Amino acid sequence: MITDITALDYIVFLAFLVGIVLFGCSFYFREKRARTQSTGSFTMANSSMPSWVVGMSIFATFVSSISFLGYPGEAYANNWNPFVFSLSIPVAAWLAAKLFVPLYRSMNSVSAYHYLEVRFGYWARAYVAVCYLLTQLARMGSILFLLALPLNYMLGWSVPSIIIIAGVAVLLFSSMGGIKAVVWTDAIQGILLIVGALACAVLLTCKIPGGLGGLIDVGSQYNKFSMGSLSSSLSEKTFWVLLIYGLFTNLQNYGIDQNYIQRYMTAKDERGAKNSTLLGGLLYVPVSLIFVYIGTALFVYYRTAGTLPADVAGDKVFPYFIVHSLPTGVTGLMIASILAAGMSTVSTSLNSASTIILTDFVKHFHPNLSERRGMRVLYGSSVVLGVLGVIVALLMMNVDGVLDTWWKLASIFSGGMLGLFLLGFICKNASRAGAIAGVIVGLLVIAWMSLSPYLLPDPWKCTWNGNLTIVFGTTAIFVVGFLFGSIASRSRAAKLNKE
Repeated sequence: MITDITALDYIVFLAFLVGIVLFGCSFYFREKRARTQSTGSFTMANSSMPSWVVGMSIFATFVSSISFLGYPGEAYANNWNPFVFSLSIPVAAWLAAKLFVPLYRSMNSVSAYHYLEVRFGYWARAYVAVCYLLTQLARMGSILFLLALPLNYMLGWSVPSIIIIAGVAVLLFSSMGGIKAVVWTDAIQGILLIVGALACAVLLTCKIPGGLGGLIDVGSQYNKFSMGSLSSSLSEKTFWVLLIYGLFTNLQNYGIDQNYIQRYMTAKDERGAKNSTLLGGLLYVPVSLIFVYIGTALFVYYRTAGTLPADVAGDKVFPYFIVHSLPTGVTGLMIASILAAGMSTVSTSLNSASTIILTDFVKHFHPNLSERRGMRVLYGSSVVLGVLGVIVALLMMNVDGVLDTWWKLASIFSGGMLGLFLLGFICKNASRAGAIAGVIVGLLVIAWMSLSPYLLPDPWKCTWNGNLTIVFGTTAIFVVGFLFGSIASRSRAAKLNKE
């Protein structure tokens, strides 16, 4: 535990926490006073948001406390391999602006999964919606817990206390203010993230003997700028494995993730939605580069000028530097940046998950639901989901390897989601039966890749890198569904020819 935080740092940190909550909650009172509260306002902001704000929200949603601390920690311990993930984002963002944004805007539905019902029936929409809700609960719990670890280390507060305080803070403004509060607070938090990262990178560079030149010289000696092996191995986290994993994951994010699709719908028009998508996606590339730069700079600094305790390594190095080596006030800014990274992600998950409960389940069984009851569902589900997210985070305290656990759960749930969407979007001949067969086969592949290393003997274990789970699961669903549809089409054509 570190106790070098000054009173000014606490003031900066607490001012941000209180300020962001009050600002988010203010949207509730504004809409109540203007009598504009509605489900459309809560979930889509009545399509009235400026594109730059939506773009910053997409960026802030992408950056979690895992990115803020994990990238520097990985670059410090190894190299720039995590940055390879970011290289696939421009492709996914361009495809989203070109294909996905027009698709969702034309359907005029806030749910990302309405399209699947049109293609394959309600079972597909319900299946993916359930997968999404389970994923978001795991995501909220993981982010809150992983957010609490560095704050516990830096502030000395207990992990459960931080989880509860952060969870309640997010729950207050996101459940009261709806998507407007989430998007605007995301934009503010995104700006704070960029300012904090840039400030830290500049100050670190100035502390290194020789500045940028010294950093490049020492970093090159230790191969710190490598982006990974160019080997064709599927069992290691090579450059190619991470690039392919990033492409599939980012296609999923921009193509079917409710967090992103909901933002497409908040923009004023289609052009604004496209611009915000490109802004949010492309902005993450240079910012993630700053994160890995910080990790390498930390390595060089503690090799040449700084002193690091023996028990501080990996992800703990950046928090240690923030507390001991940054000027007073800037430390508070950086702690607030870490909190912002987590809060923006959790608030997005909370709002999008409550939206899915209303649109994909409640309204399906009660299509004539009144606005008043719809708002009750949104408020109530937000509270329930927020409480469950905090509970999951507290339970994560008893799990070894939280990040690995989250990745495994995300792969199991999300792999089937992307494959089903691509099947419906690309294969016009895909049928309901083919989609069901594809999902079954895909989930079996995902289960084998995720669980066989723990449950099966050596000859039957999967030895491929875990990041490829979503790749092979998605591919299996798409290929099986495509072949099933092609065979069915040929059979129908043959019957018609005989007749």
